[in-house]
Amino acid sequence: MPTIDVDERLEMQHLVDEEECKEEDVEITVQPALSRKPKPCPYLGLLLAAISSLFFSLASVIVKWMVNVHPTQLAACRFVGVLLPAIPIVIWRNECPFPKGKRVMLLLRSFVGTTGLMLSFYAFRHMPLADASVVVFSVPVFVAIFARLFLKEPCGLFHVITICLTLIGMILITRPPFIFGSSIPALASDQQVVETDLWGAVAAFSATLFGANAYVLLRALKGLHFSVIMVNFGAFALIQTLTVTWSLGALCWPQCGTERLLVVALALFSFGGQILLTLSLQLEQAGPVAIARSTDIVFAFLWQVLFFQEVPNRYSIAGAFLVTSSVLLNGLRKWVLALPENSSLRKTFCIFEM
Repeated sequence: MPTIDVDERLEMQHLVDEEECKEEDVEITVQPALSRKPKPCPYLGLLLAAISSLFFSLASVIVKWMVNVHPTQLAACRFVGVLLPAIPIVIWRNECPFPKGKRVMLLLRSFVGTTGLMLSFYAFRHMPLADASVVVFSVPVFVAIFARLFLKEPCGLFHVITICLTLIGMILITRPPFIFGSSIPALASDQQVVETDLWGAVAAFSATLFGANAYVLLRALKGLHFSVIMVNFGAFALIQTLTVTWSLGALCWPQCGTERLLVVALALFSFGGQILLTLSLQLEQAGPVAIARSTDIVFAFLWQVLFFQEVPNRYSIAGAFLVTSSVLLNGLRKWVLALPENSSLRKTFCIFEM
C-alpha cells in the first residue's frame, strides 16, 4: 500500500472533520444552550503554567541544595522521571519508538537537550539561584536566531531589540571580569560577599544556546507524538548523563535517607512540571503561557532569599528586569500574532509584527 505523509493525513482529517461539521451544522444550531458542554476555566492554562514554574523552580532548589551529589548525576535522576512515564504512553498508543526518517533528528535533539540541562544544573550549583534561573530562562529570546539559521523563519527588528536587551541583562547578571573588573560582588549579605563564578556563568549561557537549539529541533519534529520524543530524549539522556558522571568519577548513591528523598522529589517535580506545561499549552496559546512561565524567575528570587539567605544586588535585579521584559514581550508578540487579522488589539499592537 502507498504510504501517506503525516501532513497529508492531517490535511485529509481536517477535510473530513470540515465536511462532518457542515452536515451536522443544522443539528448543532437547534440544540438548546443548556445541552452544550461547559467551558473550562478561562485561566486554567495560565494557572497550570504558573504551577509548572513552581515545580521547576523547586527542582532547581534541590539541585543547588544537594552539594554531595554531582549535578550530572542529578540530571540523570531527572531523566528517569521523564523516561518511565513516557514508556507506557508509547506502548498504549502503539507508536514506533524510533521512526525512520526522524532518527538523526531525534538523536540530535536528545543530545542538545541533555547537554543543555547538564549545563543548567552546573549553573544552578555554582551561581546564585536567581541569576542562573534568569539566564537559563532567556531561551525563548534566542530561539529566533537559530530558527532563522536552520528553519529560515523571519527574524525582524523586534527580535533584534529583544535579543540586545537580553544580552545586556545577561552581562549585568554575570558581570564578566573583563568588563566590570574583579571588584563587583555577585551577592551582598551581612555574613559574606561571594563573587560570580565565571564558569557557572559560561555554563548558564551555553545552556541557553543549547536550549534554543532544542526548541528549533522540536519544531522540526512537530509531526511526532510527544511520547515518542520523550522516550528517545529520556533514554538517550540517561545514558549520556550516567556516562559523563562515571567518567568524572562522581557516580555514587545518595548517602542518607533525606538525600534519597530529595532525589525522588527532583524526579517528581520535573515530571509534574513537564506534564503541567504540556497541559497548559493544550489549553492556552503559547504566548500567554510564556508570560505565565516568567513566574519561574519570581520563585527563584524568593527561594534564593528564603533557603540560601542570598540577597541579590542591584546588578542582578536590573539584569533580571531586562531579561524578563524580553521574555514577556516575546510572549505578548506570540499572543498578538495569534489574534485574527481584523482584531482591534492586533491593529493596536502592530509594532509586534515587525
